[in-house]
Amino acid sequence: MKKIALYILTAVFLAACSNVMITGRKQLLLVNDAELLTMSLQSYKQFIDSVPASKDLKNKALVQATGVKISKAVEDYMKSNGLEAELKNFQWEFNLVQDTTVNAFCMPGGKVVFFEGILQMTKTETGIAVVMGHEIAHAVAKHSNERLSQQMLLQYGAAVTDLLVSNKSDMTRMGINALYGIGAQVGVLLPYSRQHEYEADRLGMILMAMAGYDPAEALTFWERMSANGSGSVLEFMSTHPSDEKRIANIKKVLPEAQGYFKK
Repeated sequence: MKKIALYILTAVFLAACSNVMITGRKQLLLVNDAELLTMSLQSYKQFIDSVPASKDLKNKALVQATGVKISKAVEDYMKSNGLEAELKNFQWEFNLVQDTTVNAFCMPGGKVVFFEGILQMTKTETGIAVVMGHEIAHAVAKHSNERLSQQMLLQYGAAVTDLLVSNKSDMTRMGINALYGIGAQVGVLLPYSRQHEYEADRLGMILMAMAGYDPAEALTFWERMSANGSGSVLEFMSTHPSDEKRIANIKKVLPEAQGYFKK
């Protein structure tokens, strides 16, 4: 029984392996894209219905135009690299909403929302492209699917762990399972979230460069965020990198992104 459970877990893992576009990183995707898109669209509609749209026509148009440029760059890349099948998963929308929060997000399927508050940090169209590229990169790299898949795998792992120690005393089993839960949270889920942020920075800079925006603006943007304290977090027990490490990583990958930039 124990061996069967392990075999099943291994088979599921191998069958669901995929690679992130451009970066080539291997990832685990256990959730069907169609199912995830259905859930995403429901959440997106609930959010859009609950928050008033921005009345700032100039910035609404700017967010829309920037999104169109970067999404077209994504589609052109996919068409040129045999990834046309992925295009059916994207129905792009770009919104600016009345909210002073310094934030933006992109749902699976390409539904992008900018909050008015983040415009004080983006400053320019290229600054908007930094955030737009980063958020679209999360969707293109299927980070939501991967995060959900990781949580599912951890649930499977917890069940298998309990099975493997089934011959131990109740006290021992409780202790092992508790340690498994702590280890999974600190050792897998949180670091993976930071990995996703680094990857979205890298991929986002490449996407904005493909769309004709100078990726060097990403460094300026995150330095500005850091100076204003908008991105400062305690990295340990956090889902985001510290400002210092994020900026260092952006400097590291900037030459790669600039290779895609044509003035």
